[in-house]
Amino acid sequence: MERLWAPWRMEYILNEKPEGCIFCLKDGTGRDRENLLLYRSEHSFVMMNRYPYCIGHLLVSPYRHLSDLSNLTDSEMLDLFATVRLSCNVLTAKFSPQGFNIGLNLSKMAGAGVEDHIHMHVVPRWGGDTNFMTVIADVRIMPENILDTYDKLLPGFRDENCITS
Repeated sequence: MERLWAPWRMEYILNEKPEGCIFCLKDGTGRDRENLLLYRSEHSFVMMNRYPYCIGHLLVSPYRHLSDLSNLTDSEMLDLFATVRLSCNVLTAKFSPQGFNIGLNLSKMAGAGVEDHIHMHVVPRWGGDTNFMTVIADVRIMPENILDTYDKLLPGFRDENCITS
């Protein structure tokens, strides 16, 4: 019998779930790596998905706790999408994906895990990155530790080439 190891899963099962909104806990107290927070712009920020679909799965969210796109100001909307673009630039520079899935799940009925704070998923994709493990066993295979991925992506969010391209 083959064994499939997912050591991060026990951390997910046993850890206390934070009270409140996970997107409102990003207070800038020097815990960015612990919180997987990669970048802050004027109105939004980028964090890694702690339980990703694939390597490099990012979440981009406005600071304000909003559940509806219509409540974003024009400045917040522009900043949010500029930050999504930056996320794609960094992922392209660091991992050379062949495409992206970018999306919002607005409301529980649309699949939102955190339904009352808007956030966009930025998921890099490669040819052949979906296999029977995800489809049959609801298992995702991650090729490296999430903090190693964080350490690879972080410099890209400070790289002028990624920011301006």
